[in-house]
Amino acid sequence: IPIYNVNNACCSGSTALFMGKQLVEGGTAECVMAIGFEKMERGPLKGKYDDRTNPMDKHVQVMADLRGFEASPVTAQLFGNAAKEHMEKYGTTKNHLAKIAYKNHKHSTNNPYSQFQKEYSMEEITNSPAIFDPLTKLQCCPTSDGSAAVILASEDFVMRNNLQGQAVEIVGMEMGTDTPSTFGRSSMSLVGYDMTKNTADRLFEKAGLGRGDVNV
Repeated sequence: IPIYNVNNACCSGSTALFMGKQLVEGGTAECVMAIGFEKMERGPLKGKYDDRTNPMDKHVQVMADLRGFEASPVTAQLFGNAAKEHMEKYGTTKNHLAKIAYKNHKHSTNNPYSQFQKEYSMEEITNSPAIFDPLTKLQCCPTSDGSAAVILASEDFVMRNNLQGQAVEIVGMEMGTDTPSTFGRSSMSLVGYDMTKNTADRLFEKAGLGRGDVNV
């Protein structure tokens, strides 16, 4: 049985799922398991090796050129600067951003597998310690240990084994990577706006669906 090791930063799990889907779609396999786990260090993410170029070097350099560089966690700076650009372009407020965290924390109370299961008020979120303006502590992801596994199978395999009641159809899935515009003059593009939009456009076209069909 072939085994593939996947290391693709924050999208390692998605990459494993995507590869498994391709193997099933291509007829190379009828049933595939994508499994992943991670044990994190305490504190914010940081560079691990000093004997090679960090994959984020160019992103950080562009960010520093556009908005400067501070002592805050780098990831918070990247996304915080993207939030600032969104605020400047569209009039988004800190309260709009805080509502995202409010919604996420609220959902955690219904998920027995959540790392934290506590609902916070808007005031608690906006008044929690600042990490990098406009982001506060309760708007940032904690480091988490965890694992997950997904079984992918062809429709014939599902029918043959009477698994219809357990099956969930993957209507569509796409992956993408940075475009030249990533390293241009936009903090939003720097964290993947253009890449995400292009990938979503391909997905909707192949699936025959539109953004209005997604209930978020």
